[in-house]
Amino acid sequence: MPQASGNSIMAEPGDLERLPEATVTPPKRGRISVIWIIPILAAVVAIGIAVQRIRSEGPTIEIVFSAAEGIEAGKTLVKYKDVVIGRVTNVELTNDFAKVRVTAKIAKHAAGLMVEDARFWIVQPTVSLSGISGLSTLLSGNYIGFGPGKAAQSQNYFNGLDVAPVITEERGGQFALRANDLGSLEIGSPVYYRRLPVGQVIAYELAPDGNTVQVRIFIKAPYDTYVYPETRFWNASGVDVSVGADGVNVRTESLVALLIGGLAFDIPPFEPPSGPAAANAVFTLYNDRTAAMKAPDAIARRYVLHFTESLRGLAVGAPVTFLGLPAGEVTSVGLEFDAAKANVRPRVVITYFPERLMTYASAKADARSPDVVPPDEQKRRDLLRRLVAERGVLLKRLVEERGLRGQLRSGSLLTGQLYVSFDFHPNAPKAKVDVSQEEPELPVVPGTLVELEDKLGRVVDKIDKMPLEAIGNNIKKDLESLDQTLKAADKLISDADVKLLPHLNTSLEDLHRTLGAVERAVNSADTSLLGSNAPAQQELREALQEFARAARSLRLLTDQLESQPSSVIRGKRESSGGR
Repeated sequence: MPQASGNSIMAEPGDLERLPEATVTPPKRGRISVIWIIPILAAVVAIGIAVQRIRSEGPTIEIVFSAAEGIEAGKTLVKYKDVVIGRVTNVELTNDFAKVRVTAKIAKHAAGLMVEDARFWIVQPTVSLSGISGLSTLLSGNYIGFGPGKAAQSQNYFNGLDVAPVITEERGGQFALRANDLGSLEIGSPVYYRRLPVGQVIAYELAPDGNTVQVRIFIKAPYDTYVYPETRFWNASGVDVSVGADGVNVRTESLVALLIGGLAFDIPPFEPPSGPAAANAVFTLYNDRTAAMKAPDAIARRYVLHFTESLRGLAVGAPVTFLGLPAGEVTSVGLEFDAAKANVRPRVVITYFPERLMTYASAKADARSPDVVPPDEQKRRDLLRRLVAERGVLLKRLVEERGLRGQLRSGSLLTGQLYVSFDFHPNAPKAKVDVSQEEPELPVVPGTLVELEDKLGRVVDKIDKMPLEAIGNNIKKDLESLDQTLKAADKLISDADVKLLPHLNTSLEDLHRTLGAVERAVNSADTSLLGSNAPAQQELREALQEFARAARSLRLLTDQLESQPSSVIRGKRESSGGR
């Protein structure tokens, strides 16, 4: 009941009856216009397409590169095995403006490849001596290459590679090589095994200490099983030229290795393989095959040589020979200062490897002393090894009794390189060797060049002592006398030409006439003596007839004297028929 301000006023019952009553009216049903059906259907279709697209799309990833050369949003593709698996949607700088962030949309079917160790890189045309790659990008433009990983955890943020990997999914093994320098190697340089290309260089970097270079190589399967812990790697770049008794030997792995460098590996014959090497095993890279295949020396002894001549041409690593066979190498070349004598002399330290001589050793047993040299070959080698390596007894005997001496010799007249040679010099002064010292000193003799210089010097001295000036004056006088004699002879010959030639011509003409007369006389004698009716022929026949009659008479006389010897005194007997 309403109350007025100040006084309370009560409403009358009649007034309530006069108020109108409220009625409830049901709402009217509205009708949807036909014109709204089309927008509703379009919205439903759009929503369905959006849902289907969202369900069919792959993840969106971000890749950070150092530079984005040739990468464009909406154009650059992401490829794996030449199959498009995504497209770049945005390219922008990172927050610190140091790198480039590339956003790419990956296809749904490739979403499973986006794992933690997946790799991305920019593929662009590259031309080098080792080959040409990325030629397809010349027309289509650069694209982003993809390498799958092996991790199980998915990821949407990646750091791109600055250099495209050489090997992506090929089966094989990777190994590391440690070298003093890179040489002519580069990424893609071939690796050879028995001159077969079996792999290549995939990366290289400077070691953390800065003293060596680490080279990573990839060996294709199944050749990676031929890499053992005992395997030796060497640089096969260039040409290996060696000169021997058989002539010049030129060795190179291939023309590619000659141009761009390469590596090779093999197992040395003295190292039996123990099994394939583990992945990422580290090996030493040698400079050449000779150094790689060099057998290790178990025993090494150092000796000191003091020469009295120049060491020019002698370098560390120069060979040391014993009777022409390799026996060691030079390990130090320098000078030694003797404060007591105030003298400086050349000092050379050599390393002697007895094991190298053992391959040539063949001790001969003596029947009178079988205990000195054992008859068994292995025992003989053990004895020689003990004498040479342990006590130095054999070397001491060779130096003190046989005259073994060190000598500098020329290894090449072209390069002037020297080496140390040990040979027997029986006429050398006697010397002693103290083998108990850590580095015993061995005696030396002057080198062949020094001896040649000395001989030439002595010859020159003898020539200087000769009275060359007096000899020259005598020769000059003799030459002057000879010149006068020749002039006189020349004058005599000229006079003979003038005085004797006319008389000689007359005499020759007379001789010619005489020979003509003789020839005519001989012809006349042939006619008078040798003709068939010549008088001489008639007289000769008559004389022969007379000679024949005289011969018959002589024969009759001879017969009579033989039958009647007394007829010379008594006369010829008359025949009985005549009495």
